[in-house]
Amino acid sequence: MRLKRLELSGFKSFAKPTEFLFDSPITAIVGPNGSGKSNSAEAFRWVLGERSLKSLRGQKGEDLIFNGTGGRSNRAVVSLVFDNSDRYFNFDYDEVKLTREVYRDGQNVYAVNGTIVRYRDLTELLAGVSLGASDHYIINQGEADRVLSANPRERRALVEDALGLRLYQWKIAESEKKLEQTKNNLNQVMSLRREIAPHLRFLKKQMEKVEQADQLRRDLKGLYLEYLKREESYLIQEKKNLIEERQSPEGELREIVGKLAKEKTTEETEVEVRIQTNRVRVENELRNVVMEKEKLSRQLGRVEGMIELKREAMTSSDLPSQRDFSFTEVSDLFRRLEQEIGDAGKLSDVFSIRNVLRKITEVLKNFLQQGREKDEKMELTMEMERLEAEQKMLALGVADLNEKEEKLEAEKLKLERELASTIASVREAEREIFNLKTRRQELESKLNLLDSRAARLRLEETNFQSELNEARVLVDQEVALYKNFVLADVDEKREEQEKRRHQLERLKIKLEDLGIESGDTIKEYREVSERDIFLSREIADLEAAGASLRVVIAELVEKIEHEFREGLSKINKQFQDFFSLMFGGGTADLSIVKQKLVGKTGDEAGDVETGEEASGLDIRINLPRKKIRGLEMLSGGERALVSIALLFALSQVNPPPFLVLDETDAALDEANSRKYGDMVANLAKHSQLILITHNRETMSRAGVLYGVTMNTDGVSKLLSIKFDDATQFAK
Repeated sequence: MRLKRLELSGFKSFAKPTEFLFDSPITAIVGPNGSGKSNSAEAFRWVLGERSLKSLRGQKGEDLIFNGTGGRSNRAVVSLVFDNSDRYFNFDYDEVKLTREVYRDGQNVYAVNGTIVRYRDLTELLAGVSLGASDHYIINQGEADRVLSANPRERRALVEDALGLRLYQWKIAESEKKLEQTKNNLNQVMSLRREIAPHLRFLKKQMEKVEQADQLRRDLKGLYLEYLKREESYLIQEKKNLIEERQSPEGELREIVGKLAKEKTTEETEVEVRIQTNRVRVENELRNVVMEKEKLSRQLGRVEGMIELKREAMTSSDLPSQRDFSFTEVSDLFRRLEQEIGDAGKLSDVFSIRNVLRKITEVLKNFLQQGREKDEKMELTMEMERLEAEQKMLALGVADLNEKEEKLEAEKLKLERELASTIASVREAEREIFNLKTRRQELESKLNLLDSRAARLRLEETNFQSELNEARVLVDQEVALYKNFVLADVDEKREEQEKRRHQLERLKIKLEDLGIESGDTIKEYREVSERDIFLSREIADLEAAGASLRVVIAELVEKIEHEFREGLSKINKQFQDFFSLMFGGGTADLSIVKQKLVGKTGDEAGDVETGEEASGLDIRINLPRKKIRGLEMLSGGERALVSIALLFALSQVNPPPFLVLDETDAALDEANSRKYGDMVANLAKHSQLILITHNRETMSRAGVLYGVTMNTDGVSKLLSIKFDDATQFAK
């Protein structure tokens, strides 16, 4: 498998579609600080499934999408393309393209060869070829030192990843999940079996009652056949007897009813209907006349009272005045007053003037008194005339109604006399009707008795049908064959059938006391028994599955431990070689140590040891010509050399398809840079190398050089140089 290219679009500073081609064993990516060259290494990590935004120098998914001064993208897309002609990936394609997209709402989309997949599908695919998001083959300057600062357990995890043991660990984790699920299922099944055990014991006891119930049903069946046969025969005969007994009284009753109907019709037509109709009419008319007369009498009394009041008013002197005076009357008054006032003007003594004023006052009073008396009398006279006319008209109405009342009373009396005469003429017919009615009552009483017997017979038929239905339920459907039963004594007394019915009731009570439904109990017993057997098999299967999973886990643990120890031996050999190359001698290796686990207590006591132990790795070094035996005594440059030697050793044991080194040589001096370059050239024989560097020595080892620049718009741009082509061009 070979890495072919890296495609970026909208990822961080790579706003425009950008493509890195990896045609050389060593490809170097260079550029000034802040140009975005390290974003290419993060693109590798991100497209391979990295989910920690902190390791990608971001806080949310939107931070990975270009948002420069020249505009912004709606999404970020990174694709990694591999040559799969050797079928290193378990895919039947010559090329495998892994793609990851992120949108501004934080949604991530994963795809393999254009087909959208789940995150888990991607990680499982990568684990099969020893790849992942944060493995040992994508190393930046900070992560180079992480292998030294990690605790023994974390360091062992890094080594296991380098040895390709992650797939086994996933299998162990999956097996442990399945084992835990199997345990849960086993506990549930065992709990279910314990729950049904008491009910199963109860059903076994019920089965004993079922046998007793079956015997009772057999006894009931024999008794039912005879009982039903006799009861049906009795009902048929009784129904026949009732029909015969009803024929004679029903015929006679129909004849009497016909005679009564004829007599009654003649009487109502000739006497009662006519007289009663006329009588009702006369009474209604008389009632209306009386009501109308009372109404007019009340109105007449009210008018006469008003006339009396008006007469009293006309004799009274204290009459209010509301009369209007004519212009002539007022003009005459004015002339009289004007003359009196003129005469007064000629007088000189006060006494004479006062007499004139008194005279003027009397003239005015007389004028007003004359006008008031004249107006009030006129109005009272007109009102009196109207009321007297109304009185005469009402009096005539009352007299007319009195005449009508007398006529109606006479007509009523005449009708009553006709009715009395008619009644006397029909007494003989009434006696005949009475006799017919008496006989009708006798016949109706007899028929009522027969109806009672018929009703009782219908009730017995209903009871018979209910008894038959109950027999089918309690016994079986064969009781319906009672018609074929042969009776030994056809003329048996009814009392014997009653005894037989009481015997049936006793047997039914015994059956009910057992409280058993044979079919339901047997069916339930079988179902519960089958479920118990099924659960017992399930328990056996789950126990076998659990044992099998434990064997698989043990085998995987043993395989991991075996391959880990073998791989560790190989790593130590490579570690020693690289260490000696870097330091010119000395010793270095990884040793297995046991470390007690700690856990949270949940209180202020903090972390405490759990008593369990876990295996880890410790780094032991011995620098030549120095008494340094611990990592904590190393300088910064020495730590960088040790971490590089160890990381290179890890990559040589199980060489990854490619290795990304992001400025891991930043802390090296010129002499160590040449050693680093030699090591890089040696690594390139086994893996493709992508080097992000500022180091000239490292650059000189690359076959292709990509330069990353950035303008003021914040967009990273790419320039490429192939050294082989450049050399040919220079020649």
